[in-house]
Amino acid sequence: MMRLSDFDYSLPEELIAQQPAARRDESRLLALCGPQLRHLAFRDLRDLLRPGDLLVVNDTRVLPARLFGTLPGGGRAEVLLIEEVGARTWSALVRPGRKLREGAAVAFGETTATVTGLGPDGERILCFEADPAALMATRGRLPLPPYIHQTPEDETRYQTVFAERPGAIAAPTAGLHFTGLLLAELAGRGVGLARVTLHVGPGTFRPVQVEDVSLHRMHAERYEVPEAAARAIAAARAAGGRVVAVGTTVVRTLEAAAGPGGGVSPGRGATDLFIRPGFEFRVVDALVTNFHLPRSTLLMLVAAFAEHAGLGGGDRVLAAYAAAVAARYRFFSFGDAMFLSRE
Repeated sequence: MMRLSDFDYSLPEELIAQQPAARRDESRLLALCGPQLRHLAFRDLRDLLRPGDLLVVNDTRVLPARLFGTLPGGGRAEVLLIEEVGARTWSALVRPGRKLREGAAVAFGETTATVTGLGPDGERILCFEADPAALMATRGRLPLPPYIHQTPEDETRYQTVFAERPGAIAAPTAGLHFTGLLLAELAGRGVGLARVTLHVGPGTFRPVQVEDVSLHRMHAERYEVPEAAARAIAAARAAGGRVVAVGTTVVRTLEAAAGPGGGVSPGRGATDLFIRPGFEFRVVDALVTNFHLPRSTLLMLVAAFAEHAGLGGGDRVLAAYAAAVAARYRFFSFGDAMFLSRE
C-alpha cells in the first residue's frame, strides 16, 4: 500500500514565500537531472534545455473569483466561484456554509445570488440575478492560496505572462517564473513553445484525507489541447526533442490526452487523472515545477515523474526537498522551482 505519510516532510513556516521574487526569473532553480543536485537561478533553465526541445505551458488565466457579500441578517459571506454550470449559475465554495443552505441568498451590492442546490463535496450552486462575469470584474479578488497571508503589491504577478484564457481559480505556478525576455531567448536557441489549457480547480489542492492514497479521488478539471500543440509535440518527438511540461497541470493535461507514439490527441475534455508512483508516462520527458505541500497529490506527481525518469522516485524527491530546505529555498506558489529530467 502506498501511504500518505510516505509523502510528508518538515518545512519551516518562514520558507513559505509570501511575495514573489523581485523579478520572475530571479527565483532559484534546483535541477535534478542525474546523481547530483544543481543549485541554479531560474534563468539558467536556458542552459538545461536543448535546441529541438518543446516547452509546453498552461495559458489559463486566474479569475477574480473571490467575492464578499452580505447575508440577510447583516453577516458577512465569502464566496469562491469554481465553475460555470449554467446561465448566470456557478458552483461555489462558501463561508459560512451553515447560513448558506438551499434557498438562502447573499447580496453583492445591488445584486443577489440564491443557493439553488448543494454539491456532493459541500459546494453550493448559486444563481445570480446579474452577470457573474461583470460582478467579478467590478467586485472580485484573486483567490490566493490560504498559506499566502499578504496580497502581492502587483496582482499580475499571480498571472503568468502567457495567461490568456480565463477560467482558473489558482495559477499554474511553475509558469510564474517565465518572462517574455527569457521566452524570446529560449526561442532564439531553438526551444519551441506550445500552449495547452487546464483551468485549475479546487481538486488540485484538495487535501488527501486517506492514508491509502489509492483511495483518493481527484475532481475533474477542464482542459483543451489545440491542434497546434498536438502538431508541435509530434514534431518535437519526431526530431528527438524533449517535451518539457511547465507545471503539474500541463503534465496532467498531456498525459490525459496521450495518444500513440508519445503524441497527444487534440480536443477538449475533463480529467480526474491522479498521477502517483507507478504511473506510466507517455508524453512528458522533463518537468519544470514548484515545490509542493507535504502530503499533496502534486508532490506525488513529482515523485512519480522522478521514478519514471530513473531519478530515484519519492525518496530522491524528498531528499531534494530536504536539501532545498537546508539551502533556504522558498516554497509553494511564490517560491522557487525544480527541473527534473532523465539525463
